[in-house]
Amino acid sequence: MPTVLRFGRVRVMIYTNDHRPAHVHAWEGRKQAVFNLKCQGGPVNRLAQSLEPHIAS
Repeated sequence: MPTVLRFGRVRVMIYTNDHRPAHVHAWEGRKQAVFNLKCQGGPVNRLAQSLEPHIAS
């Protein structure tokens, strides 16, 4: 799962082929939170697809 954002010890990640509703996973160590997303401009899958080539593996 690619990390799309880091702040402090928290990593925010998106599975590009994950289930709906659109969401992100936030991890701090072994603790996880899942946040559902709503976007006015269309599916978040398009956002994840456009970010994927720019994320270092």
